[in-house]
Amino acid sequence: MIQWFRRRYLELLGSIYVYNEHRGYTAIDRVIEAIKARTPLDPCFLSAIEKHRADERKHYEMFRRWFQLRGVMPFSVDRTCGHIDRFVEIMFGSSIDDLDTTDLVERDALFERLCRVIALTERRGYQQVETLLRHPIVRGDATLMRIFRIIRRDEPSHWAPYEAWLERRSVHRSTWWERCIDGFIHSELLFLKLPILFLTPQLKRRTAWCDANDATAPTAITLAGAGAPL
Repeated sequence: MIQWFRRRYLELLGSIYVYNEHRGYTAIDRVIEAIKARTPLDPCFLSAIEKHRADERKHYEMFRRWFQLRGVMPFSVDRTCGHIDRFVEIMFGSSIDDLDTTDLVERDALFERLCRVIALTERRGYQQVETLLRHPIVRGDATLMRIFRIIRRDEPSHWAPYEAWLERRSVHRSTWWERCIDGFIHSELLFLKLPILFLTPQLKRRTAWCDANDATAPTAITLAGAGAPL
């Protein structure tokens, strides 16, 4: 029973990360589209966002490889477990896919709001990883521990460019309302959605990987500093 509990918890946790990391780098594609359309184009800002996108893709592939080594597919979770999905929907009244990129380009207030949402999401991700690295069940899986250490190392470079862009324009990094929404979304997942998913007996697994229709194919993943493939 203990082994079942541990296995289900880790695989559900990994499934949520698989969804969110994939959603992260595909959502950043919309941000890159908006940045390229802005005038004047800030090449340093663009470069930092492209690195963020590459890291999110790397994280997704590490979790994908973790599942492949276990010989199972992730559980089928959707946008209701996506932090950035929920944040964008609340703050913009639209799904990520339906965001009007032209509107983001033309209205500085909207682009500033988007930068704050992304920065808050990345900071939340860092805090969550710090918690998971101390979690006794996670600590029992050496591979997951290496993955989360890599994410912890990468995260600060993810929120930094958005916050720096806001500071250059003398704009607040976040508002109290945005911080409240961020906390609500996290609590909703942790105390409501995660327990419901855990206790759903016939929770289905994915039949295809999130990136099955992506333009780029998966690449081999090596854990930096681990000296061996994941």
